[in-house]
Amino acid sequence: MDKETSKLSGGNQQKVVFSKCLFANADLLILDEPTRGIDIGAKAEIYAIVRDLVANGKTIMFFSSELPEILNSCDRIFLLYEGKIKAELQNGKDINSQDIIHIVTGGAAS
Repeated sequence: MDKETSKLSGGNQQKVVFSKCLFANADLLILDEPTRGIDIGAKAEIYAIVRDLVANGKTIMFFSSELPEILNSCDRIFLLYEGKIKAELQNGKDINSQDIIHIVTGGAAS
């Protein structure tokens, strides 16, 4: 535990940043690509922690460029195109990846 954060691998640095967010005990957490560069096991841990935080009343804004991650982690999904919200979707309600790709590449939301 004496190793400087800057000398850790990218994935371990990401874990340290995530841990700092949790330590703050804020009601709102903004997570931008929280699983980028970490191994599958650590991703599963982060997903479990996020689910637990939500179950305990925390609000999570989860930004990710990985569509499967979004579909498995989020209740509400906002799709952006050129910096503007193009659609708001409720997860679990007829969302499919083709429709999402259509919207985020400039197509109209149906």
